[in-house]
Amino acid sequence: MTETAQPLDVDSEGLRSRALAALAGARHRTELLTSCVDDGELTAQHSPLMSPLVWDLAHIGNQEEQWLLRTVGGREALRPEIDSVYDAFEHPRAARPTLPLLAPAEARAYAAEVRGRALDVLERSPLRGAPLVDAGFAFGMVAQHEQQHDETMLITHQLRRGPAALTAPPPPAPERAAALPDDVLVPGGPFTMGTSVEPWALDNERPAHATFVPSFFLDSTPVTCGAYQDFMADGGYADARWWAPDGWALVREHGLEAPLFWHREGGQWLRRHFGVVEPVPREEPVLHVSWYEADAYARWAGRRLPTEAEWEKAARHDPASGRSLRYPWGDADPTPERANLGQRHLRPAPAGAYPGGASPLGIRQLIGDVWEWTSSDFLPYPGFAAFPYREYSEVFFGPGHKVLRGGSFAVDEVACRGTFRNWDLPVRRQIFAGFRTARDAGEGEL
Repeated sequence: MTETAQPLDVDSEGLRSRALAALAGARHRTELLTSCVDDGELTAQHSPLMSPLVWDLAHIGNQEEQWLLRTVGGREALRPEIDSVYDAFEHPRAARPTLPLLAPAEARAYAAEVRGRALDVLERSPLRGAPLVDAGFAFGMVAQHEQQHDETMLITHQLRRGPAALTAPPPPAPERAAALPDDVLVPGGPFTMGTSVEPWALDNERPAHATFVPSFFLDSTPVTCGAYQDFMADGGYADARWWAPDGWALVREHGLEAPLFWHREGGQWLRRHFGVVEPVPREEPVLHVSWYEADAYARWAGRRLPTEAEWEKAARHDPASGRSLRYPWGDADPTPERANLGQRHLRPAPAGAYPGGASPLGIRQLIGDVWEWTSSDFLPYPGFAAFPYREYSEVFFGPGHKVLRGGSFAVDEVACRGTFRNWDLPVRRQIFAGFRTARDAGEGEL
């Protein structure tokens, strides 16, 4: 029962190239998300749940300046007067349009100037000698931060009204999906959860620790829109039996009857998807459901949401070797054949796609496609230490936030791995979240 060996290049030039590629990939995506609409769309607040796109753009540059130029590079501050404006903890999203934000052209110029200087810092850094720079951690952290805001900006694109601004080819069709069992037995026993060796892992993923999980069954694919419609058709939103009390109150208060962005027209369920109205695709994993909705479906189906530990064991543990892998398929980085990541397709692939990304037990789509709600609260691992700042994870620990795992089509591979932990409020519906269900293994099923 061991963790995988060091997964990244250990020589400085290999690390430098990897950091450069991660930073460049994030910036390319940021430019795509902010160049496909006009300045009016960039400065508008499309939902009080989200920032104006131009805030995210300058915030990305400001965080990069603070960490790579000032902290790692020891350089003079470029724009210290804007630090407060782009402090995510000081100003809630709904209030950000009232701030003295940089205009789009100025925000782009600022982010570009910071990046040019950050690349000089990367070129000069030995990438060793202090925890913040060992193995290029600070550069990987900044690339992950930018990609996380790219995902946030993509959510804003989904919330905005108006014609489609983004396009992408469809994801691959499922392969041999009809032969998949409904669920798969994950044998009980200990496994290594978390990581102590993944160089760019964030503080809440650390440290590696032994965890025991009893045997359980897990869905072989995420729950589909078609299966979720069966729950709706059976009166799922009208039956308090399936709902946690706070979830039932939410349903009653807001008159919920379907996932966010769905509406019924002419006897058919339709959805608005990045500016296009389309029939709800029954074969796709369901998207834009809150934790409460996922939990209610699981109860209706006579099942439950998996715990975070169960999810990670299914996604990382190799029963043959006893090792915890970086990904379901092994230690190699994601590829387009293994997982739907990086905004490559703008939608989840149908359930049963990506057989090359299956776990050793044959469970598919654990990485990419949709974030998956778990039953677990967001809590620290044994031995947790905040690094490099408390506000990344520690201030969110507690029963108020639920853990999501696995990433989505909107997540880049640099910010997605078998140990990566996402968290959000259980009411959240605008995020690219779905789920799969679990059940305990009966005595005769082991």
